[in-house]
Amino acid sequence: MRQRDSSTQSSLKCIETLRAPKNSTKKSISKTDSILSSYIYKHDTDSDAPVWHCTFSSDGIILATCHGKPDPCVRLWKHKMNESTGEKSWTLTATLREEVEAGGSSSAVRTIRSAEFAPTPDGVRKILACASFDGSISIWEDFSSDSDGRKDEYKSDSDRLDNGDEHEGSASGKSDTQNTACGWECTAQLEGHENEVKDVSWNATGTLLASCGRDKSVWIWECFLPGTIGGDGNGSTGVSGGEGDFECLAVLQTHTGDVKKVKFAPSHGQFGDGDEILLSASYDDTIKVWAEDAGDWYCALTLTSVHISTIWDIAIASGGVRMVSGSADESLAIWRCYTASEKQDFEDPSDKDDGMHTDGCWKCVGKLPSAHSQPIYTVDCAPSRAGHGRIVSGGGDDKINIYREVGGTSDAPIFDVETCANKAHNGDINCVKWHPIDGRTIVSAGDDGIVKIWK
Repeated sequence: MRQRDSSTQSSLKCIETLRAPKNSTKKSISKTDSILSSYIYKHDTDSDAPVWHCTFSSDGIILATCHGKPDPCVRLWKHKMNESTGEKSWTLTATLREEVEAGGSSSAVRTIRSAEFAPTPDGVRKILACASFDGSISIWEDFSSDSDGRKDEYKSDSDRLDNGDEHEGSASGKSDTQNTACGWECTAQLEGHENEVKDVSWNATGTLLASCGRDKSVWIWECFLPGTIGGDGNGSTGVSGGEGDFECLAVLQTHTGDVKKVKFAPSHGQFGDGDEILLSASYDDTIKVWAEDAGDWYCALTLTSVHISTIWDIAIASGGVRMVSGSADESLAIWRCYTASEKQDFEDPSDKDDGMHTDGCWKCVGKLPSAHSQPIYTVDCAPSRAGHGRIVSGGGDDKINIYREVGGTSDAPIFDVETCANKAHNGDINCVKWHPIDGRTIVSAGDDGIVKIWK
């Protein structure tokens, strides 16, 4: 990797700071929580509970952030006009909490490790899958524009403030859901993992959901979402019928360590007979490529000998032929997908092929060996409108880097550091995501309990 002198790098500017509300507890939603419609705080918070994950809906309209203890929840934001400033800002519209039994008569609120929106089409209500520390996966659906009278029941946080409402109640259940979820309902619970679920990922059509966890397994669920292929009902916003249905298709158990991340990618007709493959990254320093053949999922490839420590994250570039991986060894690796015929040009006949001989392959075509000075926890590839070959990464060194492809070939790309933000957070950066529509906007989440919007 070539790295420019820092004086020539463009700047990465934080344009909005989103903090956890002061005095917020799992037992109530206060006026302070409501006042966060602009969510720009100038004061310290009561705690530095980590923000584990952040993600945009596929249309970029909603941002979900996953917050840890002492107030575990998922907060949902929309980009709206702020009447006081005349400018758009990210507005808190819902807070999702779910109570679970904690033994005896006590209860606790699930802590969500990651969340992802289903790729539902326009006109179909939003659906969110949440991976929990307790081994379960919660499916939430947005009924906030319901026409049967529930619309008034689910006021936004800012509406409650205007009306002087301040609600008391349990952390979840009917009272809490009505008071904080603002029309979002938990419609399904997927169980099977033995303990913490690390990540969830939808395929391109929303017909499959993958999950992975500390139990070293990868699960694939068939999904029948409203308004999508095989789903019940049209899924229109406000329609209370036709909730999603789920069935486990496969449990994949060949990793030897925690599985940190799963991502679907196009198969390009090179793996099995399915349209998509699934990639999983693990504490065992490997990435596995899973493919479908005649309805059965199998391990087609195990990618080894590139990273020498935990692979925390993987990202797929638009087009699906490039992958980027980030590791605790402080490096980024660039991977390219090759066809079955192309792999014969460089394949070692002595190499063990996990899959079928007709499968293609993934090969590391470049490495940024000192991308960060601490473990890399998060990486994302820019949408196509942000320009070809841009990557964002963050890690334990409290730094965000953006890289741009400046030359070379698809077999040996050359990257520059285009810009960076030192001291981006006060602690580990757990997640960075590119906005799927606006190629200039990035969101980051950290152990300091803060979410930041960057341009």
